[in-house]
Amino acid sequence: MKPHFPKDFEQNYQTHLKRLKLNGMQPKTIEAYSLAVRRAGEYFEYQIDALTEQQLTEYFSDLLESHSWSTVKHDLYGLKFYYEHVLHKPWVAPGLIKPPRVQQLPDIVTIEQAQQLFVATRVLSYRVFFYTLYSLGLRLGEGLRLQIGDVDGTRQRVHIRDAKGNRDRFVPLPAATLSVLRRFWQVHRNPVLLFPNRLGGLKNARLATTPIDRGGVQTTLRKVTAECGFKKNSPRIACDTATPLT
Repeated sequence: MKPHFPKDFEQNYQTHLKRLKLNGMQPKTIEAYSLAVRRAGEYFEYQIDALTEQQLTEYFSDLLESHSWSTVKHDLYGLKFYYEHVLHKPWVAPGLIKPPRVQQLPDIVTIEQAQQLFVATRVLSYRVFFYTLYSLGLRLGEGLRLQIGDVDGTRQRVHIRDAKGNRDRFVPLPAATLSVLRRFWQVHRNPVLLFPNRLGGLKNARLATTPIDRGGVQTTLRKVTAECGFKKNSPRIACDTATPLT
């Protein structure tokens, strides 16, 4: 159900959404920045167009009590974007937030663990998807966006579109991965999507217009890693070398 906002707030909020799209923001960023405005609106009774540094100090202090630094940063960026691109006002509290610097190494599975994960993944589309991410070193969203035309078997490379920073790039395509993807395509035969959704079943996969569900992928990965007994939480299945999928 769509929430009911005061008229002035609703008008500026809709402008905010449009400006985010026009600035080429990714859907996840749009959602995070728009949530920032909604959350601040609720906190300040939808009067957020002339916030003072003291008000923002109190707001972000309260927010940090119940949310992560990541959320606080996204809310800061979302509100700053709102002030700059919707209200055309300067941000009144520069340097207000400085999250602690924490450098964490990503959890990356070993070759042996990856092979164990592939074998334990019973659903074919998820198994091939995990293998593709692993062998190409892709992020989840990059894998979901892959299309048939992005795979260049002749030049042995894959075109990754809208990667981090809205940039495209090419990654090497191992022969084993190309073979796996070709066999997988023979199963679903979708003319556009490399990983079509499974909602219509295998019979209708060739007609799908959206990729497999992100939530389903994440849930399956958590279940499989738990079944394999991995101690790492939601490991990143990326590596330089991939064992052929059998």
